[in-house]
Amino acid sequence: MMTSEQRRQFLKHASVLGAAGITSPWALNLATIGAASAQSIDTTSYKALVCIFLVGGNDAHNTVLPVDDADWLTYLTARGTAQSGSPIALTRANLLTISHLNGRGLNTGRHFALHPQLKRFQQIYGSGKAAVIANIGPLLQPTSKSDVLNGSFPLPKNLFSHNDQQSTWQSFSSEGAVSGWGGRIMDSLMSRNTNASFASIGVNNGSVWLSGQQAIPYQLSTGGVYDMAGNTGKTFGSAQVYQSVRYAALTSTRDSLLGQAYVKVVNRALSTETALSNALPKADRSPWGTPGTNNNTDPLLQYTSTYSGQATVNPLAQQLQVVARMIEASKNSLMGANRQVFMVTLGGFDTHSNQLGTHADLMAKLDHGIGYFYDTLNAMGAGSGVTTFTASDFGRALNSNGDGTDHGWGAHHLVFGASVKGGDIYGTFPSFTNQESAGNYSSPNLLANGALLPEQSVDQLAYTLGRWMDVSDSDLTGTGGTMGIAPNIGNFDASVRNLGFMG
Repeated sequence: MMTSEQRRQFLKHASVLGAAGITSPWALNLATIGAASAQSIDTTSYKALVCIFLVGGNDAHNTVLPVDDADWLTYLTARGTAQSGSPIALTRANLLTISHLNGRGLNTGRHFALHPQLKRFQQIYGSGKAAVIANIGPLLQPTSKSDVLNGSFPLPKNLFSHNDQQSTWQSFSSEGAVSGWGGRIMDSLMSRNTNASFASIGVNNGSVWLSGQQAIPYQLSTGGVYDMAGNTGKTFGSAQVYQSVRYAALTSTRDSLLGQAYVKVVNRALSTETALSNALPKADRSPWGTPGTNNNTDPLLQYTSTYSGQATVNPLAQQLQVVARMIEASKNSLMGANRQVFMVTLGGFDTHSNQLGTHADLMAKLDHGIGYFYDTLNAMGAGSGVTTFTASDFGRALNSNGDGTDHGWGAHHLVFGASVKGGDIYGTFPSFTNQESAGNYSSPNLLANGALLPEQSVDQLAYTLGRWMDVSDSDLTGTGGTMGIAPNIGNFDASVRNLGFMG
C-alpha cells in the first residue's frame, strides 16, 4: 500500500501523468488517456517484456548450429561445398559450444554451438538464465511438410515477404494490422497500472506489436523523451518562438469540437512530456551509464566492431539504455506502471550478400547489447522482473545463394532473464539432410531451398510470455467470443501451448 506521503505525491503529480505520445514530432504527438485504476502499485511484483526485433530476417542457421558430424557435413554442403570451401559457412573450431539439459528428451545425444560472436550470451546461457527457442515461426495450426504441399491447408498469408511477416510475427496478421500481441497483453493487464500512458513503449519505433485497443505506444528516443523543442527550449533557435508556438498549441478559441479535442490531446501530450522528463533518471548514472558521458561517448554502450576492431557505439545498446532508465523510473517513481512491454530494433539482417562479414558484425552488436542489458538489470535489482527475447521477420534458407542467404520461414530465437529456465534448448532442433537432385530435402523440417518449416508457433511464444506476465488463460485464448492475444493457440493441444522456458 502507499504511504500517506506517497499518496500526497501521487495526487500532486496525477494531473500531469495523463497521456502518451505516439510519434516523435511534437505537432503529431497525439496521445490518449487510459482508464486509471484506484489500486496502488506493488513495485516488488513489477514485470516487463522486452522484444529485440532483428529487422530483415536473421540467419538462424549461423546463430545456433548443430555440430554432430552428420549435421555438420550437411551444413557445409548446403552453404558451399565441403571440398572447395564454404562461402557462408562458419568455421567449426571457432564456434561456442553449449550444453542442454535433455529434460524433455527432445534433443538427446545431439550437440550444439553458437556463433563465435555470441560470447556473452554463451555465458548467460551457461549460468542458467538464457535459453534457445528452436525452430519457431508463424503457424495457424500444427503443420507438417505434406500439409504445406496441400494447397488447401491453411498457412500464414504472404510467407517470405518482409513487411507481411514482420506484421505476422507481431500481430498474427499480415501488413495493415492495427494491434499486436504485446499491446493486447497490456490491454489485458491495464488494471495492474494506475496510469495507462506508459504501459507500451518503443524506442525510435511505434511498431504494431506495441499497439492494443487501449494501449497506445509511447515513443522514446535513444536520448530519452522526445520534446517539442528538441531539449533546447527553442524553436527555430528562438525561445520566444518556442513559447508562442506552445501557447498556440495549448490554447483554443475555436468552436470546432475537433479543434477543442486537438488542444486537449496536445495539452495532455505536453504535460506527459514534462512529467516523464522529470521522472526519467539521467543517462550518465550508474549502473546503466558512465558519469560524465553521453550515449555517444559512453564506453558501456560501445562494442568492438568486427570490421575495424575498434570500440564503436552500438545502436542496440543505446536503445536498451533508455529502456533500463524507463524501467528504473517505473519501479521507483509514481508513474503507475506495474506491467510494461518494450520494443527495440536492430536492422541490417537482410543478408542476401556478404553474409559472413555482415552477420558477424550484427551478432557482435546483439551480443554486446544482451550482455549490457542483462548486467544493468541485475545491478538495478530488476533482473527477475524483466524477460527479453529476440524476434525477426523470418529465418533464412539453409542453402547459400553464392554469397548470402535468401528468405526462409522458421528460425531459432534467444530469450534471457533471471526468470528464464535457461541452459536448455526448447523444442526439437531440426534435422538436416542433403539436398536432392530436384532441389528438395527428405528432412521433414526442410522445404525447398532449405527454408525451415516451423515446429513451434509464435502463438505459443505469446502464450508462454503472457502467462508469465499473469495474463489469464481466457484472455490469451480468446474464450467468450473475444479475439485472443494468441488467436491461433486454440488449434494447439493444451499440453504444448506453454513452451516451458519461464519459471
